Amino acid sequence: MSEQTQERGADTGRRVVVVGAGMAGVQTAVALREQGFTGTVTLIGAEPHQPYDRPPLSKAVLLGTAEGSAFDVDFEALGIELRLGCEALGLRPGAHVLDTSAGPVPYDALVVATGAEPVRLPGAEGVPGVHLLRTLDDAERLRPVLARQHDVVVVGAGWIGAEFATAAREAGCAVTVVEAADRPLAGALPAEVAAPMTAWYADAGAVLRTHARVERVEPGEPGHVVLDDGSRLSAGAVVVGIGARPATAWLAGSGVELGPHGEILADDHLRTSVPDVHAVGDCASFPSGRYGERLLVHHWDNALQGPRTVAAGIVAAAGGEAPAPYDPVPYFWSEQFGRFVQYAGHHTAADTTLWRGDPSGPAWTVCWLREERLIALLAVGRPRDLAQGRRLIEAGARMDPRLLADPARPLKAATA
Repeated sequence: MSEQTQERGADTGRRVVVVGAGMAGVQTAVALREQGFTGTVTLIGAEPHQPYDRPPLSKAVLLGTAEGSAFDVDFEALGIELRLGCEALGLRPGAHVLDTSAGPVPYDALVVATGAEPVRLPGAEGVPGVHLLRTLDDAERLRPVLARQHDVVVVGAGWIGAEFATAAREAGCAVTVVEAADRPLAGALPAEVAAPMTAWYADAGAVLRTHARVERVEPGEPGHVVLDDGSRLSAGAVVVGIGARPATAWLAGSGVELGPHGEILADDHLRTSVPDVHAVGDCASFPSGRYGERLLVHHWDNALQGPRTVAAGIVAAAGGEAPAPYDPVPYFWSEQFGRFVQYAGHHTAADTTLWRGDPSGPAWTVCWLREERLIALLAVGRPRDLAQGRRLIEAGARMDPRLLADPARPLKAATA
């Protein structure tokens, strides 16, 4: 028997339990097999559906151009046991036991990948006609709403609000978006960058009302959304998109250290404060050496990349090679109002902002520099800028601001 085979056989009797059957959980289970883990792998999901990808929910699934978005993974062939419709209720790390709605599940290594849950509109829980858009069931409940072309009020002008408003307009609905802040994407982008996006709503035939807070939702046929200024908006349906928080309440009393937003405080190898428990995806933050701060990234690419580090760490515990610290360049994209918006990196208010192109036009990019190094960029309709910029961020490239500001020059040709 070869040394490599002996190392792989060392974990044959080990049990890995992955809690959460979204992108992060599925990719962790798959990565374990890809990296040679030979023990048992159990994937636990709270929803009854076959594990599925979330981005299509606000696009193809919602508009009825796709029936679902199940992952193309042969779990049986990979020897991954699926336990669906099974909710995590608690953790007893001293006993190495996960408590679930279907009973206790023992583990040797546990991976928490429970993602995030949407923030609900205060006072609107249980009100007929009020919807969230996070799960496949949510999308299927909203599909007939769009098909009947109801007047729709969207609460929140963040990424998910803009994407839903886009789909609703494509379906022929009258759409009003109400946002408490003074601009769309207020929590993600500075005012001067978000300002050009305000016009996108009117261009698409949607109404955007900023400085608007919802006081209450009145059910009816149609219902009404009452704002804090007393105005009433007719609403055949209300869709709430005001953010998400890590789905970690079930870890109370477990000893797993949580941060101020309920996120699991993982280390740079995505291990938690409790031995043999790892955390990955939307539910966990990690320290970034690249950016010098702890990052909580609620985006698809983080749920795709992090599992490789988690799997490598579990395999290493049985004698494999220790993984490199997890320190990615965050990346996400959004399709809204006919525009493809991409962001890579991480910036703060102290970083230098530099524009490439006219923000009133169809394609432009914003770059952020720190000590003349590119650390983040937002590309609207300029995918080549994003692809080149992401590599430059990873390389820590020093840029020439004068060359960088020229939108006709390839980004990679603007290095100092």
